[in-house]
Amino acid sequence: MTRWLSDDEQVSWRAWIAASLLLPDRLSRDLQEQAGISLPDYEILVYLSEAPEKRLRMSELADRTLSSRSRLSHQVDRLTNAGLVNRQPCSDDRRGYFAVLTPRGWDFLVETAPVHVESVREHLVDTLTPEEFAEFGRLCAKVADRLLPPAGGDCG
Repeated sequence: MTRWLSDDEQVSWRAWIAASLLLPDRLSRDLQEQAGISLPDYEILVYLSEAPEKRLRMSELADRTLSSRSRLSHQVDRLTNAGLVNRQPCSDDRRGYFAVLTPRGWDFLVETAPVHVESVREHLVDTLTPEEFAEFGRLCAKVADRLLPPAGGDCG
């Protein structure tokens, strides 16, 4: 038997849908307008900047960004053409590659990060009280932990 949402649950669910669509769109527009990069491409640079040696296997990067391997490959091509990322073959798997943040990519990220942080602060953090934001983070982590797939590990 279907457990339909109550009226209150429906209101909360629809508010979540609106926020989950509108916030990434706004953050991406701010990055595009002020730095010339999309939020998904910026996210790739952030993951690479945080990785040891500023590089990740393409398969791991695809998993972290929740992208298909094909979509990620196109994004990395775009970032490579901009001089922000390079590809390096994996030494233990000739078919696998690493995405590597270039020095130019690092400089671009350092320059662009304040734009993104201000956008996040304006459109999310400062909208909530510190207590609400902490609770929001805890609740989002609870949902994400339940949904995230197990991590992969090959060079892919």
